[in-house]
Amino acid sequence: MGRVIPGVLMVVLWLLLLFLAPPWFFWLVITAGAVIALNEYFRMINIFPGSGTRLIALLIGCLPVVLACRGSSTAVLCGGYLALLGSVLLVLKLYARLDDGLSLLTRLGFGVVYIALCSAYLVLIRYLPDGASWLLLLTVITAGSDTGAYYAGRAFGRKKLCPYISPGKTVNGALGGGFVALILAVVVAALLLPDANLMRVALAAVVLSGIGIAGDLTESIIKRGTGVKDSGTLLGGHGGLLDRIDSLLLTAPLLYSLIVFGLL
Repeated sequence: MGRVIPGVLMVVLWLLLLFLAPPWFFWLVITAGAVIALNEYFRMINIFPGSGTRLIALLIGCLPVVLACRGSSTAVLCGGYLALLGSVLLVLKLYARLDDGLSLLTRLGFGVVYIALCSAYLVLIRYLPDGASWLLLLTVITAGSDTGAYYAGRAFGRKKLCPYISPGKTVNGALGGGFVALILAVVVAALLLPDANLMRVALAAVVLSGIGIAGDLTESIIKRGTGVKDSGTLLGGHGGLLDRIDSLLLTAPLLYSLIVFGLL
């Protein structure tokens, strides 16, 4: 029950946020979530000389998702550049106090791109026509893939997918997850996105399912490299917020690109 109740609550709140909240409120929530997830990441890497420095890095790093309030990909990319520039200036300021300036620069830059910049694309999708439905589609793809991979892996899994990163993931599990993601995506698109091409949605679901697995493995690399089990304790048995959104982070920019270029 320690995982079931928080899980159900998260699903209900997410649906309410998608379909009842206005886009500006969605932006506020995603921005707050990006701040929390980025802070969890900064805690894991733990290489800032003082909590005050981490706070400054947090304010700089969240610029892409903050500027996403304009609903413009150009504004998001400008925010990404400003965050990168701010990160460089911060490391230059701190360099004499650091044991490894390159490590801070690269880890800080990666966190900005992986968490803040990618989170901004969730906001950009919400600002699109039928944005809430597209986000629901993305959610069922990533959640369906994760659930399908778990049960398919337990039932049929033999060959390990990435044993040195995540020993529990299997090739059969990934295939099963992709199949579940495909079915759920086609159902959601047929019900809520009548103008979408279902064949393209099905193909995109398989690709996004694989990228979602890559997102999950990316966070696993971070956790293995920093020696932590979960990114945080915010969600109880579900770990930290970053543990829950790792798959969405890498898939959101691709889905946004597919939509705006008319490929779905």
